[in-house]
Amino acid sequence: MQIAFSMHEGHVPVSLMTLTGNLDASNYASVIAKAQEAYDEGARHLLIDLSGVPYVSSAGLMSLHSVALVFGGYAMKNGAGPPAFRSVNAQNEKVVRQHVKLLNPQPAVDEVLDTVGLKQFLYVHTELEAAVQSFEL
Repeated sequence: MQIAFSMHEGHVPVSLMTLTGNLDASNYASVIAKAQEAYDEGARHLLIDLSGVPYVSSAGLMSLHSVALVFGGYAMKNGAGPPAFRSVNAQNEKVVRQHVKLLNPQPAVDEVLDTVGLKQFLYVHTELEAAVQSFEL
């Protein structure tokens, strides 16, 4: 898994996190850690480019959910094992959707996102400029 960041200016500064490779149990923690690092450095709007991700496992789905909650301002619960967050609910869903969006998932990944309900939780865009401009204060 390769993880790269770039900045884009729209109504607000947007960090583009580009993922390349399978998103699975071997690298999900790195995705969360890199996103947390960007958030800690001041990034508040994140667009995750999934165009280079041909496969997402359940651990990968958990990492996308976790990253979304980080950018929604929700802290991880302390404890051993995989990161644990509060579940998504109607109250925090709106906040999260304002700060994290997905870009260009490949068809197989898009189908998984739809099946598990993440497409109801996160906006999915197919054009970079439209996605960047969709973020607002």
